[in-house]
Amino acid sequence: MTSFFNGIGFLFEKVLFLPMDFFAKLELKNWWTANILTWVFILITCYFLVYWLKQLQIFKANNEDNQDTTAHSFLK
Repeated sequence: MTSFFNGIGFLFEKVLFLPMDFFAKLELKNWWTANILTWVFILITCYFLVYWLKQLQIFKANNEDNQDTTAHSFLK
């Protein structure tokens, strides 16, 4: 049973965290390059936030926006 948990530890420490170790070493050389994944996810999030807000405006302009202030029927 011990070898099973050692195998899981090896999988996470030596295999799955290998890209994170690479970025941790890279951060000492260049912070911007090391955080490229963070910047990519921030840009993707900003893009979809703008897309979502535009879609909300479209539905509101067509009067298809049904805003009910109560979340559940038992709150009425």
